[in-house]
Order: sequence, then C-alpha cells, then structure tokens
Amino acid sequence: MQLMVALRFYATGCFQQVVGDIFGIDKTTVSRIIEKVSRAFSVRLNEFVRLPTPLQEADQTIAKFYQKADFPNVVGCIDCTHVQILAPTENEHVYVNRKGRHSINVQLVCDADLIIINCVVNWPGSVHDSRILRESNIFQLFETLPRPIPGILLGDAGYPLKEWLMTPFTDPQTREKERFNGSHCSTRSTIERTNGVLKKRWHCLHSQLRYDPPRACRIIMACIVLHNVAMTLGLPDPDDSDNSDPEDGSDDEIENGDRNGAVSGRLARERIVARYFHK
Repeated sequence: MQLMVALRFYATGCFQQVVGDIFGIDKTTVSRIIEKVSRAFSVRLNEFVRLPTPLQEADQTIAKFYQKADFPNVVGCIDCTHVQILAPTENEHVYVNRKGRHSINVQLVCDADLIIINCVVNWPGSVHDSRILRESNIFQLFETLPRPIPGILLGDAGYPLKEWLMTPFTDPQTREKERFNGSHCSTRSTIERTNGVLKKRWHCLHSQLRYDPPRACRIIMACIVLHNVAMTLGLPDPDDSDNSDPEDGSDDEIENGDRNGAVSGRLARERIVARYFHK
C-alpha cells in the first residue's frame, strides 16, 4: 500500500490530507510514506538514468534522432525545467526564479525516445541553465578527450556553443543556416516533449511541491525514475498536446555574454552546415 500512496501523490499532486483520506490514513503517515518511497527511488537513480552505452546504443540513438529532422550525430537534447517549491527557511532568495517563484531548476538530457539519460536535481531556481551545465558531470564527460561517448547534444541559445553542444544561430543570414536552425529546433523539441510528458504523468511536478529543497529533490528524482520505467515499458503517454510550463522559459541570455561561443564550437557548427544543410 505504501507504493500506492506515493504513486497517488506523484500522479495527482494532491495535498497529503486528501491522499490520506483516500487510503484511510492520517497525513503524517502519508508524509512519512512519500519520504520513504522517494528516498528508495532516488538512491537508485543511476540504475535507471544513464547515458547510451555501449557504442551500439549510442549509434541507435543517433539514428533515431536523425530520422526526426535530419540533424546528424545527436545523442541527446538538453534543457532545464523549473519545479515550484515552498519558500525555504534558509537561503530563501536563491530559490527565487526569474518569474518570482521559488523553484528547483532541474537539468535534463533525453534520448530520441523521451527517456531521460542524465539529470541534475539540486540547483535553486535563480541559477542560470549554463552554470548548471558547467558544474555537471555531463559537461566534464564531454569535455574529456577522447570523449567516451560519440555524438553531440542539442541545446537552446542559452547554452554555450561547443564542439559537442550545438546551439542555433541567433541571426541566420543564409538559407543553409535557416535550414540548420529548423532541423535543430525540430530535433530539440524532443526535450520539451520529455518535460511535458514527465510533468503530466507525475502531476506533483506541475504544481507546487510543498516541501523543503532536499525532500523536493528526492521527489523529483523519484518521478524521473518512474518516468523512465513508464517509457521503457511503453505505457501510453499522457495527453501532451501542450508542453508549455508556466515555470519554464528559455534562458536565451548566456551568462557570460558570449553568444558566439568558442571558436572550436563555431567551426564545428559551420562544418555541419556545409556538410548536411548545403542543398
């Protein structure tokens, strides 16, 4: 029954009192159950959230992404999504996002099948997406040469342009660059759909988590694990016709002001344009 109680909360986001009334238990017991189950799932996060390895898995992911909009060599799409929480009692100001709400800023990377292959669930809402990336294990992984994983990531204009992280042109001057942007946008929409499916299946993430940051993060990680289980089992997606989230928005201003990115990133992007979009 404990799992059913937790699943009911994750799926509906109801107050603990409401969940307790459904199962005939008091809200204190509901709170303990949610914490126990969330902790159990969160400690097993790395078993369910992993990058595509070995090489064969990466090649399959690249092929699936290419089928979407002809963008080459993509192994994942990256973005951040905000999950609203109660105002914390400590360091309250750092959790205020740019919409004036308290939140956790969650970094997600997905594959072509909407499975989350990497996540970072510990940053307060005021922190910029690009900083979360720089401090993450996936940044260190892709910055390491030789890279243990083939392929590149796609991100929006708020991310730094890297050889392994393609962002769109902010002002495309040619048809080739416009085609690049169109293919990039269509392919990268996979992460937006992933965010939408995650929050609509586990509606507690779409409303406010009325918990302190550590407990909220454990609930988020539990929902990510359960999302991947559902996607792997092929369970029907919730209605995701509208993937917008009032807490989310594009961090199109790069934190350090470098819109063009490093030279190596620009050259890599130009090579992709010349090879794949010069029609």
